[in-house]
Amino acid sequence: MVTRFKNNIRSTPCVFSVLLIFMLISAPVSACTIFAVTPGASEDGSMYVGHTNDGVGFDWRNYDDISLIYIPAADHAPGEKRAVAFDPNSGSDAAGNKADGSSEAVLGYIDQVPHTYGYYTASYGMINEHQLVSGECTDYAKIQLGAEEGKRIFYSSELSNVALERCTTARQAIELVGELIETYGYYGTGETLIFADPKDAWVIEMCSSPEGTGGLWAAERIPDGEVFVAGNEFRIREIVPNDPDMLYATDLFRIAEENNMWTPADGPLDWLEATSYGEYSHPYYSLMRVWSIQHRLAPSLGLSPYVENSYTQSYPFTITPDEKVNLTTAFSLFRDHYEGTEFDLTTGVAAGPFGNPYRYLGPADAHTDFQNETSIEVRPGANPRPVSAVFCAYSYVAQARAGLPDPVGGVLWFGPAVTYETVYTPMYAGALNVSIPYATGDRKVYDPESAYWIFDFVTNWAMLRYDAMIVDIQAKQSGLESESIEAVKTTDAQAVELIQAGDETGARQLLTNFSVERGDEIIDYWKALTGMLVVKYSNGLITDPTNESVEESGYPAWWYDTADYQYGPRVYELDALRETEGLNYTGRSVWVPKNASFDEILSLI
Repeated sequence: MVTRFKNNIRSTPCVFSVLLIFMLISAPVSACTIFAVTPGASEDGSMYVGHTNDGVGFDWRNYDDISLIYIPAADHAPGEKRAVAFDPNSGSDAAGNKADGSSEAVLGYIDQVPHTYGYYTASYGMINEHQLVSGECTDYAKIQLGAEEGKRIFYSSELSNVALERCTTARQAIELVGELIETYGYYGTGETLIFADPKDAWVIEMCSSPEGTGGLWAAERIPDGEVFVAGNEFRIREIVPNDPDMLYATDLFRIAEENNMWTPADGPLDWLEATSYGEYSHPYYSLMRVWSIQHRLAPSLGLSPYVENSYTQSYPFTITPDEKVNLTTAFSLFRDHYEGTEFDLTTGVAAGPFGNPYRYLGPADAHTDFQNETSIEVRPGANPRPVSAVFCAYSYVAQARAGLPDPVGGVLWFGPAVTYETVYTPMYAGALNVSIPYATGDRKVYDPESAYWIFDFVTNWAMLRYDAMIVDIQAKQSGLESESIEAVKTTDAQAVELIQAGDETGARQLLTNFSVERGDEIIDYWKALTGMLVVKYSNGLITDPTNESVEESGYPAWWYDTADYQYGPRVYELDALRETEGLNYTGRSVWVPKNASFDEILSLI
């Protein structure tokens, strides 16, 4: 049963102190994209919450963040304490920026509750057995303090976990997280968390307090019928006292005023402007993803990808989609390289001859302090930051359905590795186990049995001939996801029948068997696809394994021209050919006499 937890720090009666102070301000981070689709905005009345975990390294569990685990429900004795683990990703989720040994540290303890709920987690909590779901993205805050025992023991990862352990509704989760921040203190980067249940969705954003204890936070309800999107920039703006759809830290206004973050003369307190410089790594790093998803869902709004600065009001907190969102559309929101726009990463020289949308990250792509109160760093260059990032560890769309019992209504559609080439696999909220390939893996060790490596290999192999391989990948991807959607409908009916007959234990076993077996099946299908892709696209050829035909497809004409193919050894007077300026690739051949002079040849070609 894959429900392990290293070092058993989830709950323990013993107490010891650990002091961890680490620098966060200049740490490079890759970060994430999240969305929430409320029931009134979805085709079937489902709540959808999506999250891409775009980072590298070990997390609060001392596991590589590519592995998924299930934490079972548990009963706890009076007086028991719940350990709060330090998260080395709180300052960085990019390679080479970990606090040595800190991934096993416990920062402190809080009182345990009599019963905690079962839930899925990895770098952050995802969904619990009562259909409470969560999604996370990192943000750029002006104040990012290190962890310190007794002052600042919570980061968003453990906040999301505690909320899923103890809460059944989004509002409960928001109130609990706010209380934990104020009581025990917050450290690390700025963070956005979505919490949603089958009927209600909220956003809470948080950062360290300039006073060194507690923390600052603000929360806003997502109206039903709307869609929320975030991508590494705070999205809450004006804080409105006494608004029933808004909550915030008890001393937010006092702290902001006393620390020169805001004054009443400024007008309403703008959460983003008071606590953050906005964009995360370079201009449009965050906002381009918000624009892309909002634009794809509501093109009627005519949103422009261009804005005046990080504090733009051009992209509303939520939008109403032009058409209701179904599950397949929800998956597609994460499959985006800006295709069809002027930022299309599958086009241009950088994409190579075959439309590879992925770019190698360099020093100028790292998250550092690229702006402050008065200045912004203009770097030597930048690539657009797509929704579908090559450094993605995993992603998911969590589905909550009000018309079904909680164990059945909640489904975690989990996808290992890069979003564009992954397959979203259904795992029920009421299941009690995880398919082994999804629960194992380490990015430092290639493992052909790990779901992450199985999918990541396909993405990397596809880069050799992306325009052709992506067609094969999407055909299998679409087929498997469609089959899963239909299989979930059948399993829903079977599980509901068992629950109505009073056999919830049998229903949970059914849901567990389905979740594990479907995960195993998709792994087997993807292994088979991998083998086919290797055979079909090896050695620069396209080989049809069924009829044994071999195609030597070469390169597109524009690439031949750009790559100076026309200056290659096509005549014996190669030195003279290379000295000739202005030749263009024409794609045609001519026959010339063997004794023709170079000038004669040149006049013909």
